[in-house]
Amino acid sequence: MSLDIGELNKKVTNMLICIINPNTTKKMTDRIEMVANKVASNGTSIVATNPKNGPESIEGYYDEVFCIPGILEEVFSNKEADAYIIGCFDDTGLDAVRTITNKPVLGIGDSSYHIASCLAGTFSVITTLDASVPILKNNLLKRGFDRICVNVSSVNIPVLDLENEDSNASSSIENEIEKSINNYKAEAIVLGCAGMADFAQKLEEKFSIPVIEGVSASIVLAEGLIRMKKNTSKLGGYSYPNPKKYSGIYKPFSLK
Repeated sequence: MSLDIGELNKKVTNMLICIINPNTTKKMTDRIEMVANKVASNGTSIVATNPKNGPESIEGYYDEVFCIPGILEEVFSNKEADAYIIGCFDDTGLDAVRTITNKPVLGIGDSSYHIASCLAGTFSVITTLDASVPILKNNLLKRGFDRICVNVSSVNIPVLDLENEDSNASSSIENEIEKSINNYKAEAIVLGCAGMADFAQKLEEKFSIPVIEGVSASIVLAEGLIRMKKNTSKLGGYSYPNPKKYSGIYKPFSLK
């Protein structure tokens, strides 16, 4: 039996991945799209989008609530996609989106944890604000990664200030990495915010351990699931919602 490389290549091209930045900051959406295109395979098209309504950044439980309707709207508006990615490290709305489509749906947080577990025995997560720490710890517990995640810490820098040179974001992240390695014996680092993606390569070179950012991790996993022709299970919690009417401003979300 011989393997036709040409036929194999045909099967893995022409993928369309929709990555949704749950906040309304277009500049961040553009950065996410840039990172996604760098790692995407030839033939993979990236559509990066964000809701029209909602908070400018997601920095805790309160912000999350107002993002989910907008995320769902973006999924409904991009039905042609082969997979969807939630471009917030909190994995905001991940479970809800998985109920309305059978396409693969990934969160950049969950994807990062999977990649880190493939590369190291332990890892630490470094995020932006203290308010995000319990959210990420809950996600790690829910997905079963709490046993190998040795620490979750923050640099106490708001998401939208990461690009600001006066925030000293890079040096703050470096300090947390040093603590993770020396105090918690972390063997890999997960950057806990999509806005930290630009720092990953430099940090990996400096510390000589894997530094994972979620946008790249999720693109790689999404492409793999599409190639494998796998869909989201419709048994149990991710089954399609029952038809019902919604009232008021949520009327457009009524299901038939």
